[in-house]
Amino acid sequence: MTKRTPKTPTPRKQATPPAPSLRERAHALGLYGLLTQFEEVKDEPWLEPLLALEEAERGRRSLERRRQNARLGSFKPMADFDWTWPKKIDRDLIEDVLQLRFLAEGANVVLVGPNGVGKTMIAKNIAYEAVLRGHTARFTTASDLLNDLAAQEGGRSLATRLRHYYRPGLLLIDEVGYLSATARHADLLFEVITRRYEEKSIVLTTNKPFSEWGEVFEGSACVVTLIDRLVHRAEIIQLDGDSYRLKEAKERAATNAKRRAATRKTRTRAKAKRAPR
Repeated sequence: MTKRTPKTPTPRKQATPPAPSLRERAHALGLYGLLTQFEEVKDEPWLEPLLALEEAERGRRSLERRRQNARLGSFKPMADFDWTWPKKIDRDLIEDVLQLRFLAEGANVVLVGPNGVGKTMIAKNIAYEAVLRGHTARFTTASDLLNDLAAQEGGRSLATRLRHYYRPGLLLIDEVGYLSATARHADLLFEVITRRYEEKSIVLTTNKPFSEWGEVFEGSACVVTLIDRLVHRAEIIQLDGDSYRLKEAKERAATNAKRRAATRKTRTRAKAKRAPR
């Protein structure tokens, strides 16, 4: 008896969800006055362009609000990043993180490296990409975050500020370890990380390896647990190299020195021409 080879089932293509109807679009925009007369106007040629204009304008305003609330300030785009400068950098990992898959998991991203290697630039680009894709984000330095929380008097005001840092879909905490902190600061950072743990993502930059965080938050008993929750299912991006800012400063100084030398030379020539012979 001939054995029949079982056929491999053909994977079914996922059906593309149908485009929302004009009525659904009007409802999503909250145009309830229009909806009350919808049967009368549903075939009018101006209806679809009107809805498209309203959707585009609301999308623009929403993006602008998210950009303002993120408080990212000025930063260079990744297109300007010099990948050849750092001595150690995982470009594939960074470009993968910029796809934002970690947001769906509530996972974190931690950039570790010395000053001036591009940690903040990369972190701000991650947050900006999130804003462009419809997520809310918020940038803060570690010192501003911790001093803000430490200044709250009473449990109610502290709880209110903690909710403020829980609310954004992505929280960017910059420069952990640059300034010395207290055990109280460690407790507050622990509160922020714990409240967002496995629910909402954090992008964090630090110039200190985790082994030195006990020195940053001297006397704190929660540092080990804090780190454990921060790095659980996190992408750790290690960078190493000389300061790019220092490189740019040296190049700028050299350019200015050449400009001043050329100016002096021009002045010397001009004086020589004016001198009586």
